[in-house]
Amino acid sequence: MGTNDRAPGRPRSREADAAILDAALELLIERGAEAVSIEQVARRAGVTRATVYRRFPDKTRLLIAAVEAAYGDPPQTPEIRDVEHLLAGWAYVLANPRQRRLLRRLYGAIEDNPELARAYHDRFGRHRDQARRDVLERARARGQLPADTDLDVLLDLLTGAVWQHLAVRPDTSTTDDVEQFLRAVLHQAGYRPTAHQQHTADDNQ
Repeated sequence: MGTNDRAPGRPRSREADAAILDAALELLIERGAEAVSIEQVARRAGVTRATVYRRFPDKTRLLIAAVEAAYGDPPQTPEIRDVEHLLAGWAYVLANPRQRRLLRRLYGAIEDNPELARAYHDRFGRHRDQARRDVLERARARGQLPADTDLDVLLDLLTGAVWQHLAVRPDTSTTDDVEQFLRAVLHQAGYRPTAHQQHTADDNQ
C-alpha cells in the first residue's frame, strides 16, 4: 500500500495527534474536565479509542497535553526576564477570550477534577511559580520592590488578581486593559519600575 493509499477518514499519525489534542481542548472548554471522556474525544477527532489510548493512557495526561498544546508547548520552566516581561505575558493570555475560557475551566478542575489540577500543578505549576518568584526576587534586589516584601504573599496576590480578572472583567479586555489592571495591583504592593522600564511600558501603551 502506498503512502497515499490509506483508509478514508483515518488521518495520518501527525494529523491524528493534532485532531486528538484539538478535540480534547474543545471538549474541555465546552464541558469542563469532569464531563470529558476518551470516547467523546475519539469521536470528535474521527479516530478510534485505541488510537487515543496508544498516545495517552488516561484522560488526565491527554488533557494536560491538550492544554500545553494550546499554550504552544512552552518549556516547563519559562524564561521570564523581569517583572515587565511577566506582566506582558499574563496580559497576552488574559486578552485572549479562548484562553480565558480555558483558564476558568482549569480553575474549576480544582473542585471538579482534583486529579487533573494536582497533576498539572506537579508537572508545570510548581516550576512556573518558582520562575515567577525568582523574577520578583530579582526585582526586590534591584530596589523595585520594598525590601521587606514577602515574595510568596506577593505571588499569591498576583495570582489572585489574575483569577479576579477572569471572574469579573469582560472577555473583550485588551492587553492594555489587563496590563494596567495588574500593574495597579503591583503598584499597591510597592513596585516601582526603573525609569527605562517605565519609559518602555509607556511606549507600549
